[in-house]
Amino acid sequence: MPPTDFWQFPTIDPVILHIWGPIAIRWYGLAYIAGFVFAYWWGSRQARRSQHWTQEQFSDLLFWGFLGVILGGRIGYVLFYKFADFIDNPLFLFQVFDGGMSFHGGLLGVITAMFWYARAKQRPFLQVGDFIAPLVPMGLFFGRLGNFINGELWGRATDVPWAIVFPSGGPVPRHPSQLYEALLEGLVLFALLWWFQQKPRGRGAVSGLFLLGYGVARFTVEFFREPDAHLGLLSLGMSMGQWLTLPMILLGIGLLYAAKGKEKVVQP
Repeated sequence: MPPTDFWQFPTIDPVILHIWGPIAIRWYGLAYIAGFVFAYWWGSRQARRSQHWTQEQFSDLLFWGFLGVILGGRIGYVLFYKFADFIDNPLFLFQVFDGGMSFHGGLLGVITAMFWYARAKQRPFLQVGDFIAPLVPMGLFFGRLGNFINGELWGRATDVPWAIVFPSGGPVPRHPSQLYEALLEGLVLFALLWWFQQKPRGRGAVSGLFLLGYGVARFTVEFFREPDAHLGLLSLGMSMGQWLTLPMILLGIGLLYAAKGKEKVVQP
């Protein structure tokens, strides 16, 4: 079947509005804002129903978590995917207007912020993690939609009926892997965590389910996503995303197993 029989994705400018110099409103930036707004709304909802959190405490936590996402996402992208560019030009780390964020780096940034918050406020770390975990998937959902609108991070070549020809991906029809990730890492994972929270669980169970759920979803979609051109497939035929996801899966299983032996508490 020739590529003309598939949907030709339109070329969409990633910049919605130029403001001044490199400062502009971008689709991907709007995705971050949408994720932050949802996290604030859902977290406020959780705080109102919680015996352990106030709105003020949640707002403080969200601020540090959002900072962890931004700093960790950029640093992780540079270290995991563009380390050679960083060695050649250390200032590449600060060239944020050129794009480039890593979920795994953002996750490490959030975990660092959570550790800091838990220690400063003398809270159990896993209590903080269980509160934050359900706020993340919808941010991933909006982020993947941003990737799709930008026509980036597309999938591998395919002839499935819903394949799309992306302008930056050549004349080859490809899996819309961004939408697969938006569905699995976003909507499905959020629904799973919401359902899981309805009953008392051992401390750390919600965090464990998030790590396991995201890990399995990302590991699976990587089979349909085009590997980074400058990295390709690594050892055992797995992508960088899959290798970075394996520790999440193992840690998630470990937290779920450990939570079985703990006193069950009302979530979050």
